Amino acid sequence: MGSDRDTLLGMGFDQSRVDWAMKATGNRGLQPAMDHILANEGKPVPDPGSVTEAPASSGGAMDVDDDEDAEALKALGVSAGSEVEAKSIKCSICSKVFRNTALANFHAEKSGHDQFEESTEEIKPLTEEEKKERLEELRAKMGEKRAKKAVEDAKEQKANEDIRRKAGKDMTQIREDLQAKEIMKEQEQKRRDKIEDAKAKAAVKAQIEADKKARVEKAAREKALREGRSVEATPAAAIPKPAAATSSSNAKEARIQIRLASGGQPLTTTLPSESPLQAVADFVTSQNTSIDASSLSFTQSFPRKTFTQADFSKTLKELGLTPSAALMAS
Repeated sequence: MGSDRDTLLGMGFDQSRVDWAMKATGNRGLQPAMDHILANEGKPVPDPGSVTEAPASSGGAMDVDDDEDAEALKALGVSAGSEVEAKSIKCSICSKVFRNTALANFHAEKSGHDQFEESTEEIKPLTEEEKKERLEELRAKMGEKRAKKAVEDAKEQKANEDIRRKAGKDMTQIREDLQAKEIMKEQEQKRRDKIEDAKAKAAVKAQIEADKKARVEKAAREKALREGRSVEATPAAAIPKPAAATSSSNAKEARIQIRLASGGQPLTTTLPSESPLQAVADFVTSQNTSIDASSLSFTQSFPRKTFTQADFSKTLKELGLTPSAALMAS
């Protein structure tokens, strides 16, 4: 038993499968064990305690009066005679001879043959040459099985890799699309900011010119009064208005730049024109927590205005801070 078991283990068979075969065949030798391994290839190995050990054979004879063998023979279409000592089972279709009913059943399942008969022909033990041939056959079958499994595993691995790569490409494309949209959004915002800055500069320039002209006219009036000359009032229509004054009431947003009395980089925010000045105060205090919100006020240089807490409930549109304005927070 030891040499047969070692031979099967040396072929690379799993130890549990070899022990199952040796126990199930009653330790009758290498050939029955190999036949059992072939017949049960692919089946899970049962728990050792649930395997019924076959009775040891004496001379290879098979008693057809045994209940189990008799039922097996009957299923194969063999009539068991009570006085006949059957040493083998023969397939009536292909004339192959089998040592026991298990091997005959296996042959019937594989070939579809269903006619068997008892035989007194004794199956001789395998010669060393036959054992080598059978071992080579088993190795070839196991090699084919492993090669087939390796091909299937490679196909499955390739399919999984293709799925993973496709998913990676999809995610990359999504990220690139999002980045492109963000870039376009930033560019559009910069364009709008540039336009609003230009409008604000134009409005400031117009206001400066208007203030300059008003000062010149005031000086001229005062001089005429000192000299006793009559002074003609300058029509209000002659005083230029800020370029953005005509469109400020229609602006939907206000871009506010806030400089802090304490210095540092100016703060910039864009708010809806209907937002109260309180929203600007909240923005400033959120950016600089050291500022006291209760005493905060804003000053506009052109035209010169100061906005106190009483003005915080008024909208940016009402205060003339649209479409843009520069404030000093103090």
